[in-house]
Formats: sequence, C-alpha cells, structure tokens
Amino acid sequence: MKYETVTWRNDKVVMLDQRRLPTEEAYVECDGPAQVAEAIRNMTIRGAPAIGVAAAMGIALGAMRLRVKSKGRFREEFEGICRMMMETRPTAVNLSWAVQRMKDVLSGYGEEGLDGLRRALKSEAMAIREADIEVNRQMGQNGKRYIQNGSAILTHCNAGALATAGYGTALGVIRAAHEEGKDLEVYVCETRPQFQGARLTAWELDRDGILVTLITDSMSGYLMSKGLIHLVIVGADRISANGDVANKIGTYSLAVLAKAHGIPFYVAAPLSTFDLSLGTGDEIPIEERDTREVTHPFGRKIAPEGVRVWNPAFDVTPHEYVTAIITERGVAQEPFATSLRGLFS
Repeated sequence: MKYETVTWRNDKVVMLDQRRLPTEEAYVECDGPAQVAEAIRNMTIRGAPAIGVAAAMGIALGAMRLRVKSKGRFREEFEGICRMMMETRPTAVNLSWAVQRMKDVLSGYGEEGLDGLRRALKSEAMAIREADIEVNRQMGQNGKRYIQNGSAILTHCNAGALATAGYGTALGVIRAAHEEGKDLEVYVCETRPQFQGARLTAWELDRDGILVTLITDSMSGYLMSKGLIHLVIVGADRISANGDVANKIGTYSLAVLAKAHGIPFYVAAPLSTFDLSLGTGDEIPIEERDTREVTHPFGRKIAPEGVRVWNPAFDVTPHEYVTAIITERGVAQEPFATSLRGLFS
C-alpha cells in the first residue's frame, strides 16, 4: 500500500481523488478550508474516519490562513470554518468528533500568541491522522481471530485505507489476517449507486495481493445459500448506544441475509464512530444525496426522464443482527448497551 488517502504537504491538504479510481490515481491539493469542505461534500474523499481527518486538517489549514490579530476575531472566524465542515455530510459522527477536538484546542489555549495557536491546531490535526492509522492496526489485531484459514468473506462498500487515514477498519481486519499468512478470499459487493466496492475495495485488495471476487449487490443472498460465504464484515459511519449501526445503504439487507443463513456479521469501527448520546439507530440522521447518482451513473443516463428517485446514502442495521463490533479497545457483543459502555470506561 503505497498511496496516501489524506496528508499535509507544503501547507496544503492533499488527498487521493477517489472519484477517479480505479482508472486514474490522481491527487487533489486544497489550499483553503472551503476546498477541503467541498472535497468532503463531493466525495473526493469519503469514509467516516477519513472525512474526520480531512475536516481536522481543513480547520488547521483555515486557521493558518486567517489574517486577524485579536483572539476574539480569530475565534469568530474559526467557528465559521468549523460550521462549514459540519455542514458537509451529516451521518458520519467522526466528522463532528474531529471538529470538536479542534475546538477543544482553541478552548484550552491560553493567552499566548496566535502563531502558537495555529501550530497547536496543526499539531492536533496531525495527531488525529496518526492516531487513526494506529487505531486501525489495533482493530485488525483484535479482529483477525474471527477469520479462519480458508475463509470466504463478504464485505460491502469500502472500509479500507481509502476510508481512513490508512490501513482500514473492516479491510484492516482482513489485512491483518492476510498478513498473518491466512489463506482467504473476499467477495466485494459493487455498492451502488457510487460503486465504492467495485471502484475502491476491489482496487485496494487487488493491490495487496488478496484474492478478490466482485459481485453485484443482488448476488449476496444466492452466494450465502450456496455456502460460499463464511462471514460478513463491514465498517460503520455511526453506532448508537444500543449497538445499532449506520453504514452504507445495503448493509441492513446483508445483515438480514446473514442472520437467515446462520453467518456471523461483524462490524469494525473505531470508538470515534460511536455516538452514545443516541439511544437507538432511529435517531441517526441519514444523508440523502443527489438523485442523479442513481439516474446518471458516471454521467450516463440510464433511467426515464422525470422518474421519481429516492437516494439515501446509508441505512441502519439493528443490533440484533450484529454478531460483534470490533474496536481498538476490544470486541463488544450482546448486550451491546452494557459491553459498549465497558469499552468507554
């Protein structure tokens, strides 16, 4: 893995343009916070942990660009930058988590000069990035035991290095098992309408030398019925206190199918993805995206003009369909309301 999802270079936020994969490996340079916010919004960068890192870097970049002399004015402009980041995508809680960490730097800073504050904000953004990579590696170590030698794994969307600062959540667990020498195969759902599985996950796994088979979203149940899938593992964008999981649209269907076929269904997510202020998944806001993603994939019209379209980007899988949630601090199982609190204690 020789690419970087998001990094800081020459006082710019540089990110791999995921809209152009797998045909072209190109990078976007953002020299202001508005460009970072737009990159999050238009899915140049996507994946809950990755957009949290990008938002933190965008805030730090914005702080560096502020040409004000008073801390009061700095705070006012800084809050505006934070609001701009928060308005990009509503479902992934990692975004608000990262923004709050940046706000905490400002709140805890003393009366020293603004240059020192700018350095502190940049340092925090870099720390968020580095911690994300380490957290993913630890999740991989905690979860690899669930993958046996010879396993066939089904995954949905992209929860790999491209969805994080590096290594990945669900794919991080798969990578850790592969690095241990386990023989495995990964079935990847194409993940309509943005095709993150086909474009991104298949690309990542192929580059890592992991055997990968791409399937359409509607094939999953048939594969399970034939005994070809041993476990399902996915990432998450927000997890409520009772263990309900918001993830890419189509995840709920896979969980129901896995339950019906007696197949374990695992979720890999860092603690920053949990929102314990929400009692259940019913409270998780679900982003609805442009209908043209459905009617005009890759710019090509495939549906009748004027047809009604619904395009929620995520769904919520009730906790009773989840076998276990793998985190950097350990693995939570039912009753999730109790086990998740234990991970945070």
